[in-house]
Amino acid sequence: MKKKVAIQGIAGSYHAIAAHHYFEDETIELVGCNSFREVIHTVKKDPAVFGLMAIENTIAGSLLQNHELIRLSGLKVFGEYKLHISHSLVALPGTSIHEITEVNSHPIALMQCADFLDTLPNIKLVEKEDTAMSARWIAEDQLKGHAAICGKQAAAIYDMEILAEGIETNKRNFTRFLAIADRWTAEDLIRKEDINKASLVFALPHTSGSLSKVLSILSFYDMNLSKIQSLPILGREWEYLFYIDLTFTDYTRYKQALDAIIPLTKDFNILGEYAEGKQSV
Repeated sequence: MKKKVAIQGIAGSYHAIAAHHYFEDETIELVGCNSFREVIHTVKKDPAVFGLMAIENTIAGSLLQNHELIRLSGLKVFGEYKLHISHSLVALPGTSIHEITEVNSHPIALMQCADFLDTLPNIKLVEKEDTAMSARWIAEDQLKGHAAICGKQAAAIYDMEILAEGIETNKRNFTRFLAIADRWTAEDLIRKEDINKASLVFALPHTSGSLSKVLSILSFYDMNLSKIQSLPILGREWEYLFYIDLTFTDYTRYKQALDAIIPLTKDFNILGEYAEGKQSV
């Protein structure tokens, strides 16, 4: 039976590639969405649908809006995957790179290829919703002189010619994706003995040393803080939500750490407990 997986984008997008890697031993049916908000809505509407959402990139940083979307949704994180991102410049077959006058892609992809794009004179850069959508648009409308920045898979799917590969400025370019599902579905998917990572969110009182107390307790219980991200709370001046990721080797000690910090926090929420994800090469 096929698993339905909601993603932002279409076939050939990096979300699609990550979904196939994460569910590598299963047959999946992609449910393409125009926005991350639509991904959340799709998963909430049908518990049989899973979701995969980018949460951070090693170059562009965190996608803060996605942290909030997951927190407010009530959905749970049950896994992660770290995808190596390698961009290509693609155009209609037979196009020379010297004929390109406009390059279309997602704004993050354009930013990640800035050094390469600087080598192309008189090029107009146009931001689009998605990398693969840019390639499909050029192919469907037969737009001569246009190029897209996307992955090699998208070029193959939409019959585009690759003019240049590996054009990202920093070759250590990875995006981390979170797998999300209905709370009950997520609990059925996770084996407690596999859990070694957790994503948490909480607020702290606006008092001196409130964050350092929490971090000291986590350190005492041997929790590895792999990420911390703060986000202002709307309507509550100078108060912040702290999104943190912990990795650990002892689940019992992890639960003891939570018991110790919860009294010091407000609005505490476990976004997900799961096994630390693989990283593509």
